[in-house]
Amino acid sequence: MIAQKDYWNEAADKKEFTTPFQFDRFFSHVRHDARILDYGCGYGRTLFELKKRACPNLYGVDFSEKMIKRALSNDPDIHFSIVNSGEIPFPDDSFDSVLLLAVLTCVYRGQEQDSILQEIRRVMKPDGVIYINDFLLNDDDRNVARYEKYNEKYSTYGVFELPDGAVLRHHSEERVDEWIRPFETLAYEKTNYVTMNGHRSNGVMYLGRLKK
Repeated sequence: MIAQKDYWNEAADKKEFTTPFQFDRFFSHVRHDARILDYGCGYGRTLFELKKRACPNLYGVDFSEKMIKRALSNDPDIHFSIVNSGEIPFPDDSFDSVLLLAVLTCVYRGQEQDSILQEIRRVMKPDGVIYINDFLLNDDDRNVARYEKYNEKYSTYGVFELPDGAVLRHHSEERVDEWIRPFETLAYEKTNYVTMNGHRSNGVMYLGRLKK
């Protein structure tokens, strides 16, 4: 199996991410001049759109050097940096908002997900707002077959491998509830997304405010 960092470096100039961002809903809770961190920003797609909407304090981090290289080539003025998974090189209480957009689907280990979320909470200001979108379990034959195929290998129902080497995870709502427990819910919406490979999948959009 290809190392996941190698996979995303290889995919950096080929993939286009597809999950939508609800800007109006986001800005109903977050000021335009807020300090915003996109964790797992990829090539910076959402930050570019936020900059167009007059947001001046934008930061993106990703563990893929090639993704960050692509992001910087498109806009060197946004603060992009390379990180190790679960590490954010900023002090406590640094950000008014953190974005986590189709990131946890790429992190199949529950412990690693927990570490990322703990680090995100550390750098959020009191009352900071988190925006999560991600993929939920599906019940169609295609997805159920691959969940079952890889369940024993990864000890987690919903984890699967793609032919090109990616290891991804679709989540139960119970798992989402674990992610959002430290937050006061502002919006929770079950929806349907198109994946980066053009398939449709169940998904969730979540906005929450860090509890005091």
